Amino acid sequence: MADTNILISGVIFPRAAYEFLRHALRGDFTLVVSEQILAEVRRWMEKKATPLQRAALEVFLEEGAFEIVPDPPAEEIRQHTNLVRDVKDIPIVLAAIQAGVDFLVTNDQDLIAEGETTALLRRYVSPMHVVTFLREVMGWSPEELEAVRQRTWEEVEDETA
Repeated sequence: MADTNILISGVIFPRAAYEFLRHALRGDFTLVVSEQILAEVRRWMEKKATPLQRAALEVFLEEGAFEIVPDPPAEEIRQHTNLVRDVKDIPIVLAAIQAGVDFLVTNDQDLIAEGETTALLRRYVSPMHVVTFLREVMGWSPEELEAVRQRTWEEVEDETA
Protein backbone atom coordinates (compact mmCIF):
# COMPACT_ATOMS: atom_id res chain seq x y z
CA MET A 1 0.00 0.00 0.00
CA ALA A 2 1.21 3.50 -0.74
CA ASP A 3 0.37 6.51 1.37
CA THR A 4 -0.94 9.75 -0.13
CA ASN A 5 2.48 11.41 0.05
CA ILE A 6 3.98 8.77 -2.24
CA LEU A 7 1.38 9.28 -4.96
CA ILE A 8 1.75 13.05 -4.83
CA SER A 9 5.56 12.99 -4.61
CA GLY A 10 5.66 10.63 -7.57
CA VAL A 11 4.20 13.26 -9.88
CA ILE A 12 5.96 16.27 -8.40
CA PHE A 13 9.50 14.91 -8.38
CA PRO A 14 11.06 12.32 -10.70
CA ARG A 15 12.80 10.60 -7.84
CA ALA A 16 12.17 7.54 -5.65
CA ALA A 17 8.36 7.85 -5.43
CA TYR A 18 8.20 8.32 -9.20
CA GLU A 19 10.18 5.10 -9.68
CA PHE A 20 7.92 3.33 -7.19
CA LEU A 21 4.90 4.33 -9.28
CA ARG A 22 6.64 3.22 -12.48
CA HIS A 23 7.16 -0.22 -10.93
CA ALA A 24 3.44 -0.32 -10.08
CA LEU A 25 2.48 0.66 -13.63
CA ARG A 26 4.70 -2.11 -15.01
CA GLY A 27 2.97 -4.63 -12.75
CA ASP A 28 6.07 -5.44 -10.72
CA PHE A 29 3.83 -5.55 -7.63
CA THR A 30 0.20 -4.94 -6.81
CA LEU A 31 -0.21 -1.44 -5.51
CA VAL A 32 -3.02 -1.00 -3.00
CA VAL A 33 -4.61 2.32 -2.07
CA SER A 34 -7.54 3.10 0.16
CA GLU A 35 -10.55 5.22 -0.68
CA GLN A 36 -9.25 7.87 1.74
CA ILE A 37 -5.90 8.02 -0.01
CA LEU A 38 -7.60 8.54 -3.37
CA ALA A 39 -9.79 11.27 -1.89
CA GLU A 40 -6.75 13.01 -0.40
CA VAL A 41 -4.92 12.84 -3.72
CA ARG A 42 -7.91 14.28 -5.57
CA ARG A 43 -8.24 17.14 -3.03
CA TRP A 44 -4.57 17.95 -3.49
CA MET A 45 -5.00 17.87 -7.27
CA GLU A 46 -7.88 20.34 -7.13
CA LYS A 47 -6.16 22.77 -4.77
CA LYS A 48 -2.43 22.63 -5.44
CA ALA A 49 -1.50 20.68 -8.55
CA THR A 50 -0.29 22.37 -11.69
CA PRO A 51 -2.10 21.40 -14.90
CA LEU A 52 0.80 19.10 -15.83
CA GLN A 53 0.80 17.42 -12.41
CA ARG A 54 -2.97 17.04 -12.56
CA ALA A 55 -2.70 15.41 -15.98
CA ALA A 56 0.01 13.00 -14.79
CA LEU A 57 -2.05 11.96 -11.77
CA GLU A 58 -5.15 11.51 -13.91
CA VAL A 59 -3.23 9.21 -16.25
CA PHE A 60 -2.02 7.18 -13.29
CA LEU A 61 -5.50 7.01 -11.76
CA GLU A 62 -7.08 6.09 -15.10
CA GLU A 63 -4.51 3.38 -15.78
CA GLY A 64 -5.84 1.68 -12.66
CA ALA A 65 -2.47 0.19 -11.81
CA PHE A 66 -3.70 -0.33 -8.27
CA GLU A 67 -6.31 -2.04 -6.14
CA ILE A 68 -8.72 0.12 -4.15
CA VAL A 69 -9.64 -1.05 -0.66
CA PRO A 70 -12.43 0.38 1.49
CA ASP A 71 -11.87 2.63 4.46
CA PRO A 72 -12.55 1.12 7.88
CA PRO A 73 -15.78 2.14 9.64
CA ALA A 74 -15.61 5.04 12.10
CA GLU A 75 -16.31 2.74 15.06
CA GLU A 76 -13.32 0.59 14.19
CA ILE A 77 -11.11 3.66 13.93
CA ARG A 78 -12.21 4.75 17.42
CA GLN A 79 -11.37 1.28 18.77
CA HIS A 80 -7.76 1.45 17.52
CA THR A 81 -6.50 4.79 18.78
CA ASN A 82 -3.40 3.07 20.17
CA LEU A 83 -2.32 1.72 16.79
CA VAL A 84 -0.14 4.70 15.79
CA ARG A 85 0.77 8.09 17.25
CA ASP A 86 -1.11 10.33 14.81
CA VAL A 87 -4.84 9.60 14.84
CA LYS A 88 -5.11 10.87 11.23
CA ASP A 89 -3.05 7.85 10.16
CA ILE A 90 -5.32 5.27 11.80
CA PRO A 91 -7.73 4.86 8.83
CA ILE A 92 -4.81 4.35 6.42
CA VAL A 93 -3.10 1.86 8.71
CA LEU A 94 -6.31 -0.09 9.35
CA ALA A 95 -7.05 -0.23 5.62
CA ALA A 96 -3.54 -1.60 5.02
CA ILE A 97 -3.95 -4.22 7.74
CA GLN A 98 -7.40 -5.27 6.53
CA ALA A 99 -6.14 -5.51 2.95
CA GLY A 100 -3.39 -7.85 4.12
CA VAL A 101 -0.60 -5.91 2.46
CA ASP A 102 3.00 -6.69 3.25
CA PHE A 103 4.28 -3.11 3.15
CA LEU A 104 2.95 0.38 3.81
CA VAL A 105 5.19 2.59 1.69
CA THR A 106 5.31 6.13 3.01
CA ASN A 107 7.53 9.09 3.69
CA ASP A 108 5.60 9.84 6.90
CA GLN A 109 8.12 9.74 9.73
CA ASP A 110 5.36 8.95 12.23
CA LEU A 111 4.75 5.66 10.44
CA ILE A 112 8.29 4.57 9.60
CA ALA A 113 9.88 5.44 12.93
CA GLU A 114 10.90 2.35 14.82
CA GLY A 115 9.84 2.32 18.41
CA GLU A 116 6.90 2.26 20.74
CA THR A 117 4.64 4.40 18.52
CA THR A 118 4.76 1.87 15.65
CA ALA A 119 5.29 -1.39 17.56
CA LEU A 120 1.66 -2.49 17.27
CA LEU A 121 1.49 -1.52 13.59
CA ARG A 122 4.62 -3.56 12.82
CA ARG A 123 2.90 -6.71 14.06
CA TYR A 124 0.62 -6.54 11.02
CA VAL A 125 2.41 -4.65 8.26
CA SER A 126 5.90 -3.30 7.56
CA PRO A 127 5.90 0.48 7.22
CA MET A 128 8.72 1.38 4.89
CA HIS A 129 10.27 4.50 3.37
CA VAL A 130 10.03 4.49 -0.42
CA VAL A 131 13.83 4.39 -0.82
CA THR A 132 14.02 1.40 1.50
CA PHE A 133 11.31 -0.34 -0.52
CA LEU A 134 13.19 0.22 -3.77
CA ARG A 135 16.40 -1.09 -2.21
CA GLU A 136 15.13 -4.02 -0.16
CA VAL A 137 12.11 -5.20 -2.14
CA MET A 138 12.84 -4.14 -5.71
CA GLY A 139 16.58 -4.79 -5.49
CA TRP A 140 17.85 -1.34 -6.41
CA SER A 141 21.55 -0.76 -5.90
CA PRO A 142 22.97 2.21 -3.96
CA GLU A 143 24.17 3.62 -7.31
CA GLU A 144 20.70 3.42 -8.83
CA LEU A 145 19.19 5.12 -5.80
CA GLU A 146 21.80 7.86 -5.86
CA ALA A 147 21.11 8.47 -9.55
CA VAL A 148 17.49 9.42 -8.81
CA ARG A 149 18.05 11.15 -5.46
CA GLN A 150 18.13 14.69 -6.91
CA ARG A 151 17.02 13.93 -10.48
CA THR A 152 15.11 16.62 -12.36
CA TRP A 153 12.40 16.32 -14.98
CA GLU A 154 14.89 17.61 -17.56
CA GLU A 155 17.14 14.65 -16.79
CA VAL A 156 14.21 12.25 -17.22
CA GLU A 157 13.45 13.81 -20.59
CA ASP A 158 17.10 13.42 -21.62
CA GLU A 159 17.04 9.74 -20.54
CA THR A 160 13.97 9.01 -22.64
CA ALA A 161 15.01 11.02 -25.71
